[in-house]
Amino acid sequence: MQLNSRNRTLDLARPVVMGILNVTPDSFSDGGAYVETARALDHALGMVEQGAAIVDVGGESTRPGADPVDEREEMARVLPLIEALRAHSDVFISIDTIKPRVMREACAAGADMINDVMALRAPGALEAACDTQAAVCLMHMQGQPRTMQKAPVYDDVVADVRSFLGARVAACRDAGIDDSRICLDPGFGFGKTLEHNLALMRNLHAFVGDGYPVLVGVSRKSMFVKLHGHDDMSSRIHASVTSAFWAATQGAGIIRSHDVAHTVEALTLAAALADN
Repeated sequence: MQLNSRNRTLDLARPVVMGILNVTPDSFSDGGAYVETARALDHALGMVEQGAAIVDVGGESTRPGADPVDEREEMARVLPLIEALRAHSDVFISIDTIKPRVMREACAAGADMINDVMALRAPGALEAACDTQAAVCLMHMQGQPRTMQKAPVYDDVVADVRSFLGARVAACRDAGIDDSRICLDPGFGFGKTLEHNLALMRNLHAFVGDGYPVLVGVSRKSMFVKLHGHDDMSSRIHASVTSAFWAATQGAGIIRSHDVAHTVEALTLAAALADN
C-alpha cells in the first residue's frame, strides 16, 4: 500500500510513524515546548533521525476545550517551520489544519499532506486539497473541539464512523481527489468515550478492510488515564506504544506519535513477527 502526493509517494508496505510537532502554546502534551522555529526544527530533525517517515506540524490545538486560532496567527506559527524543515530534509511533511488558506500556504511552503480533523468539511477545504495535489487524511470528529467530549453518543460507533468516512471519501472523489491520495483516521478521542475508543481499536480491521491506509492517533491521550485510573506521563507513553503495536498488527499504516523512537521500535517488532 502507498499514499501519493503530487510527485511523491509514501511507501506503506510496513507501518510508519508520523511524529507530532505542535507549534502551539496550549496543546495538551507539549504545548509551548516548540513555539520557537529553531527549537521546533531541531525537534523535527531529531524525530526524522529516530525513524519518523512523516512530521505532522500543527499550529492550532484541537484538544478538548481548545479555543480557535486566527488563520494569520496559525500561518505565522507553521509556515517558517515547514519552509525550514523542507530545506533541511526530504521527510514527508503533514500540515495539521482545518483552514483552506493554511492548507494552500503550507503546501506551497513544502507540505506533502493535509491532516484535517474536520475531514475537509470547512468551506473551500475540498477545493484547496484538490488544487494542492497533496495527500489527505480524513478524520472523524463528533462535534467541535470545545464540546466534543460532552456526552458523545452513537448508535454503533464503528458503523457510524465508517459511514461518515465513506461519505467523506465520496466527497473527495467528486471534488477530483484520487483514491491514492486518501488515508482515513477513526478519530480516537474526538467525541468518543473510553468505550467508543476501545471499540474502534478492537475493530480496526474493519477500517483497514475499506482499502485505504488507516492512521491511528492515540498518543498520550486521556483515554489511558480513564483506563488506568491514574495520570502520569510514563503510563500514557507505555499505553501509547502498546496501542501502536496493536494497531500495526491490525493493519494500520500510519501511527501518529509524540514518542517516535519507542514507537518505531514497537512497529519494527510488529513487522518482524508478521514476516513469514
